[in-house]
Amino acid sequence: MSNNTIISRVENDRVLVLERIFNASRDLVFEMFKDPEHLKRWWGPRGWELPVCNVDFRPGGVWHYCMKCVDQNQGEFFGMESWGKGVYKEIIEPEKIIYVDFFSDAEGNTNDAMPSSDVTLEFIDLGCGKTKLINRAEYASAETLKTVTDMGMMQGITETWDRLEEVLQHLK
Repeated sequence: MSNNTIISRVENDRVLVLERIFNASRDLVFEMFKDPEHLKRWWGPRGWELPVCNVDFRPGGVWHYCMKCVDQNQGEFFGMESWGKGVYKEIIEPEKIIYVDFFSDAEGNTNDAMPSSDVTLEFIDLGCGKTKLINRAEYASAETLKTVTDMGMMQGITETWDRLEEVLQHLK
């Protein structure tokens, strides 16, 4: 697996597994997921910013954020806001983060019309300053997984993780 390649597979028709190797220590990669100031620098696809990012990083805590398209070249998406909410279930520093991921509104109310997922992030220390990130997202059904993939989620996560790698390299 090259460092900028995401390996993806679907398990049981409703679990999407994504893997990528980052050129940074496990501690630093983990830190990027818990600090709102770090998240603001890389979360979301290219051309999108995080004007709102509130993180209560503890089991039972909530991560509430707004992605906003700031790239005029993205046409009808320019100015669009997409709100999300994560509810942390388990945190084992610097190895694992488990949370439920929801679409939400600006007040943090979950959007039950959109698919939610149970997400497990695993941070594996490969030594030599490299970390493998494994993202397992379990959806309620194959149909809900298809809904998010049809929305362009793979392009979005690829661009998001590319941005993460860029920030990691800048911080090293």
